[in-house]
Amino acid sequence: MPGLDQPLPALTIGAARRWGLTTLSAAGIDSAGLDARRLLAAALDLPEAQILARPECHLPAERAQVFAAYIERRRSREPVSRILGQREFYGRSFAVSPATLDPRPESETLIETVLAIVQGEGWSSRPLRILDVGTGTGCLILTLLSELPRATGIGTDISDAALGVARNNAAALGLAHRVGWCATDLLENIEEQFHILVSNPPYLSAAELGAVEPEVSRFDPRVALDGGVDGLEIFRRLSKGMGRVVRSGWVVLEVGHEQADRVAAIMQPAAGGPGELRITRDVSGRRRCVAVRTRN
Repeated sequence: MPGLDQPLPALTIGAARRWGLTTLSAAGIDSAGLDARRLLAAALDLPEAQILARPECHLPAERAQVFAAYIERRRSREPVSRILGQREFYGRSFAVSPATLDPRPESETLIETVLAIVQGEGWSSRPLRILDVGTGTGCLILTLLSELPRATGIGTDISDAALGVARNNAAALGLAHRVGWCATDLLENIEEQFHILVSNPPYLSAAELGAVEPEVSRFDPRVALDGGVDGLEIFRRLSKGMGRVVRSGWVVLEVGHEQADRVAAIMQPAAGGPGELRITRDVSGRRRCVAVRTRN
């Protein structure tokens, strides 16, 4: 890439960022300023801090074209993470693809919940086995393996394409030797025992699925969103087998913000009756995670 101080017959960085902000704002995108800055930094392959620090520098013509293409895609409501093919999750970068759900900050609640459970159980030094059902990018299990150096695990998904993305993410994080992958529907063909099961299953109801923002409806795979008529279909199916694979441990699930009590009512009987239950709120204060202890 040409040096930023080299004079070129093109926009300055500052002018390009303002143009991007204005274009995205006019399209009704609330995060227009942040998105324009991130896309400009990506187009220039520079840290965002340099974009802000050097607004007077000229934007090379070929980079201006890349930036303009990014802005047009974002204007059409494609998420920034899908434009760039990467999403930050719990301080690490994960590749995403059309076959995977786009990881979101609220899912980090599952990570915090699992880590708190491990600490409370005194399991930090144990060689834990973790199962991630519907792994997608692998962000849940790979983050947990990164945070728990003695743990190993398996990620399952119904999509071979999603598992390919997860494998690549595992390799990029240096975790390929500690995780296995299984193409299956929920818990089918899973015969091992695990200490912890985590999952961010499809939980949107039919009504919710018809009302989600374009960034979700157009770009996330429907199979990763559709929880059936009431949004609870996958939880019911998962409950039927979870006690078989986690006999004395924890099942930790992401839920819709109004589903926690209903999911707990499904999961607790399957966990061996009334027992320890934790409901954790996400960064927005919504009840996002249900954790139940199994005693089977």
